[in-house]
Amino acid sequence: MYSIKTPGFCSPDATFRSEKKNNGCDSDCVRMIKSDVITEFSVLKGLTAFTTDYLSVYLKILFIIPLNAVLRIAANLFILLFMCFPVADAQERQVLSLETILQQIDQHNLLLKTYGLKAESYLQNAEAATAWMAPMIGVGTFMTPYPGQMIMDGRDRGSLMLQLEQDIPNFAKLNADRKYIRSQANVERATRDVTLNDLRTTAKKLYYTWLVAKMKLSVLDKSTHIMQTMRKLEEVRYPFNQSRLGAVYQTVAKLEETENMKRMQEGEIGRAMAALNGMMNRSGNTAFTIDTTLVPQFIIAGSLDTASLAAARKDIAKMDYNIQSMHLNIHAMKKQSSPEFRFRFDHMSPFGSGMPKAYSVMGMVSIPIAPWSSKMYKSEIKGMQYEVEAMQMEKAAMLQETQGMLYGMQYQIKTMEQQILAMEKKIIPTLEKTLEVSVLSYRENKMQLPEVITAWEAYNMMQSNVLDEKLKLYLMIADYEKELYR
Repeated sequence: MYSIKTPGFCSPDATFRSEKKNNGCDSDCVRMIKSDVITEFSVLKGLTAFTTDYLSVYLKILFIIPLNAVLRIAANLFILLFMCFPVADAQERQVLSLETILQQIDQHNLLLKTYGLKAESYLQNAEAATAWMAPMIGVGTFMTPYPGQMIMDGRDRGSLMLQLEQDIPNFAKLNADRKYIRSQANVERATRDVTLNDLRTTAKKLYYTWLVAKMKLSVLDKSTHIMQTMRKLEEVRYPFNQSRLGAVYQTVAKLEETENMKRMQEGEIGRAMAALNGMMNRSGNTAFTIDTTLVPQFIIAGSLDTASLAAARKDIAKMDYNIQSMHLNIHAMKKQSSPEFRFRFDHMSPFGSGMPKAYSVMGMVSIPIAPWSSKMYKSEIKGMQYEVEAMQMEKAAMLQETQGMLYGMQYQIKTMEQQILAMEKKIIPTLEKTLEVSVLSYRENKMQLPEVITAWEAYNMMQSNVLDEKLKLYLMIADYEKELYR
């Protein structure tokens, strides 16, 4: 013989009063089932003396026997502790809007800071490009005879030589190199904007995933409330052979299945929280919550011509900076044909007498236009020119591809909005009415619990599908905004 505990059998009114209130959002199904439990109890409690005795004992324990004052205080403190701590924890959690999170990422993300440092390094390297070569100083002998040689005259002893040499660069060449290196800083800044756009899109998707997970938890809470009430009704009916034991176990299984779905959504929330904290350069376990009133809106672009896209997209700006940098590099390479200079001064102090001090001044110039030396920079110039043409064609192809993709995303988003609207306005209300009719038939003993559970599952499944479609819509909106660099 099977036996089950029936905590709700004694007093349905007390059981319902002890439940956590659902903020006044009980559905018609819940109210109908609650009313049914109370009605069933009032009918069944007079059927057996056992039920009446059990109820009287229960009421005596609750109301007739007075509690000791100390126990009252302890019970009140116990309740206050468990009621206040969650409230305090909830108050400590900071509510961050999506815009606040995006601003925090822009200001504090470590990856974004690296691009500023790289840009500054290019600026410093550009200043270094205008530096001259260090002067060369040498000391040695000049026209000194080898040991053992016969010296005929004091003038044959040679001289002590002091040499000074300095390379004089071509200023046009230095300035061209400096401009080219400085242009690399603009490329790094544009790269930062591209990376920021990727991070913003990732943050939006995490935020929307969290938002939909909260919606799913709310739906699951309501579903749990309905199933708990049905379980209690089955527990009331079972001792009087008004229900089957298998139906009670089925409600327990459905409740645990719903709890698993809740755990899954809580895991999604935890993952999104940790990822957003990391992007904001905060500790991964820093607790905060989101603005659940947010409803992502699809704002269609006013114009999708290639000129507007080129002005809006940061990756196109980065490509433009790369092309400009390549042009400056070509200009700097052409300056390799300019000559460079060298100055040399020699001073000689003779070892012997009869010789005056002497000096030598020499100026030198390079000849880079010589055929055997000009081949190097001329070939590099041609190679860079081909590379610039390839980048320009790649830019045009990227704009054309983006334009077509955005038009396709617009049609897809509009279709998804229509599908979600139809599901919310037509399918869900129909399934809700079906569930209400099933509960009504269940109250009148015209339908078994498994049939009601089938209607309950269909209603919950459709609500979950709607939220899944909403998440897909929100993620599509995030991708659409990513392509427009909003």
